[in-house]
Amino acid sequence: MDERTRTNYLLWNDVVEVHARAESYNLEGFKRGENVLYTIELEEVGDVRGKSLLHLQCHFGLDTLSWARLGAKVTGLDFSDKAIELARSLSRELKIPAEFVQASVYDAASAVPGEFDIVFSSYGAITWLPDLRPWARAIAAKLKPGGFFYICDMHPFVTIFDNDDGVTELKPRFSYFRKEVIVDPPGGSDYADGSYRGKHAGHEWIHTVSEIVDSLIEAGLRIEFFHEFPGCVWRCLPFAERTDLPSSDSGLNRFEAGRSWRVKGDPVPLLFSVKASKPQ
Repeated sequence: MDERTRTNYLLWNDVVEVHARAESYNLEGFKRGENVLYTIELEEVGDVRGKSLLHLQCHFGLDTLSWARLGAKVTGLDFSDKAIELARSLSRELKIPAEFVQASVYDAASAVPGEFDIVFSSYGAITWLPDLRPWARAIAAKLKPGGFFYICDMHPFVTIFDNDDGVTELKPRFSYFRKEVIVDPPGGSDYADGSYRGKHAGHEWIHTVSEIVDSLIEAGLRIEFFHEFPGCVWRCLPFAERTDLPSSDSGLNRFEAGRSWRVKGDPVPLLFSVKASKPQ
């Protein structure tokens, strides 16, 4: 590991227990039988019964095990040994068949045996990767011909806006095209538990839409769709608020109703999704 990856590894090992007890992860609800996947990915991935699914950067496996409950034969991969240990423990405790592998996503091609009908990734994963080209090549290597990759995540355009506590309006602050590593110093609060103060620095990278899509195309995958959404599954900006609309937007955080943005409707996309298939 280089130094940035090493500190990210230490950071993610430390927060496994924090996230396991955090309300937003809903581990206790999951143990009672609740599915923790969101409507967007459930609708867009579709029926997974009888299909093999590889979940990249799976953390401690709640989404992975949710796909298993829906009938998929699942494998989860993450670089955190503590996360994988907890995922395996939950699989045994709840009697949900699953395989979990500790490895870097860049090493997925060699670390995980076989090929899969579906490779899945979601919220807050790729921002921890400095380069998406080896990521995309690993995805292509693990897909069966005719299989597909699916990702849903925060739209990179959101990262141009000021996200400090107390901000009340869209205020551009950063370049959409910034390439420098974003360093979160030790002592910052955790997104799932504001009372926790991290012991290690975090290193993240912003990837533009073109970088995400082009990396998949260059790896030999065919883009089936690229979708954008006006809401986010978490409060990605301080002034977003939860909505409960009768659609795939249900439960998403959107901008406050009635706020004047000098435009009609939602001003910017907050989430995106991509489906890319491997040619037969």
